[in-house]
Amino acid sequence: MASSSSYAPFSAIFNGSRPNPSVKPAAFLASSLKFSTVISNFANLSNGFSLKSPINLGYLFKSRYFNVQARAAAEKTVHDFTVKDIDGNDVSLNKFKGKVMLIVNVASRCGLTSSNYSELSHLYEKYKSQGFEILAFPCNQFGGQEPGSNPEIKQFACTRFKAEFPIFDKVDVNGPSTAPIYEFLKSNAGGFLGGLIKWNFEKFLIDKKGKVVERYPPTTSPFQIEKDIKKLLAA
Repeated sequence: MASSSSYAPFSAIFNGSRPNPSVKPAAFLASSLKFSTVISNFANLSNGFSLKSPINLGYLFKSRYFNVQARAAAEKTVHDFTVKDIDGNDVSLNKFKGKVMLIVNVASRCGLTSSNYSELSHLYEKYKSQGFEILAFPCNQFGGQEPGSNPEIKQFACTRFKAEFPIFDKVDVNGPSTAPIYEFLKSNAGGFLGGLIKWNFEKFLIDKKGKVVERYPPTTSPFQIEKDIKKLLAA
């Protein structure tokens, strides 16, 4: 006598249909085993290992490669870069290891030029003996406000504002020709509008280990950053 509380076979529930009399138990079992194997392999892949060597060795290699690349990028510092100074000489930024740095994209004909150059020169004079450096990178991408040659830029900064801090070769800070140092700075600091530099005199504060610790918009005056500089110098 048939039970009044019979249950539909699992295959009917799984397939969302009525039982198929043509499906033999052995065939269903084989399909279930294949399905279980796929699920098992997927779980193993998600955990970083699998028994399927030909495919998953490649997966493991790529996974490990990308992890190493990400870790290397995270461990990179400002000290790993070499740039050209305003006279065309190569300068390894490793020479600033152990110093606090403020990196600024400068321009000679901007409405922010006078106040920024004056305050930057003041801060440099005040803290350079304590291990503070300002690295100025001229850039002509904002309103064409740094059109001069390197010698003209150097004469302007050093004569008009008595700037003694290092000034480097003119660079692009946005776009396809962005200088590598600025790619690094932007990727490590983020900011409004993604990684884009907004205007002249945007500032990046770097600690003694070469890590980017803060980013300031162009309208932030150097004097407003002084307290942050003092904290890093004391650290």
